[in-house]
Amino acid sequence: MFQVLLMADRRASDSVQVGAGAGGLSLSGAEARSLIRSGGWRRSTSGLAPGRQQANLVVLPAAAAADFRRFCERNPRACPLIEITEPGSFEPRRSAPGADLRVDVARYRVYKNGALDREVENLLDLWRDDFVAFLLGCSFTFEAALQRASIPLRHVELGCTVPMYRTNRQCEPAGPFHGPLVVSMRPVTSDRVGLATEVTARYPHAHGAPIHAGDPFELGIADLDNPDYGDQVPVYPGEVPVFWACGVTPQAAAEAAGIDLMIAHAPGHMFVTDLPEEEPRP
Repeated sequence: MFQVLLMADRRASDSVQVGAGAGGLSLSGAEARSLIRSGGWRRSTSGLAPGRQQANLVVLPAAAAADFRRFCERNPRACPLIEITEPGSFEPRRSAPGADLRVDVARYRVYKNGALDREVENLLDLWRDDFVAFLLGCSFTFEAALQRASIPLRHVELGCTVPMYRTNRQCEPAGPFHGPLVVSMRPVTSDRVGLATEVTARYPHAHGAPIHAGDPFELGIADLDNPDYGDQVPVYPGEVPVFWACGVTPQAAAEAAGIDLMIAHAPGHMFVTDLPEEEPRP
């Protein structure tokens, strides 16, 4: 059994109140990006500009883009496509016109030959004319809906990054891309797991309903206290760990496949779009 720590639908408008995890600011998607671009926000974007879709970022040389697109299409729960840019373009014209993917993410990760090489705060010196950017749906998109349904978010309460874990479930490969499914975890009281499933199922563009609720060993997760990405959060008595597919999966695929070069968001540091939270993919 997993360890339990013993411790006693309105659509949002363009500018909405940010939850406690984001400092109580009131920001639109464009305002959130401006804050990030200025260096004023380097934390997790959970709770930042609720009502807007947030996105995982993957940047690859054009030569690898077709294989990665097939990887996303074969693994839509983990990699729901929001937008793909033209080679060399750093503007996501559909999801955030005028944005700049080189500077509008709070922190980036650079992978070389399948290993994390470094983290950076912008891509101005790294961007290449052959880069193609992929924006993938993120579970942060549905968090405001969970809160409206009176389902609290532990990582927001604690002001940390949601925990993420590699699992024993393998993704469908495409070209060189392969590897384990990564999941995010949120504790939910046992009487609200069904409600959490119902709420998040409305967001297939943001990973949709959970893939598992309950014993983490069924996913090959040995210790909830040691996430592979993000921060540990407690699971209290009466709560169940609930797991959603996660857009960090491509980073695990880059590691497993030894991809020559991939740039991605740092886990928890997402790109904030202008798209409404419930807008379906095209």
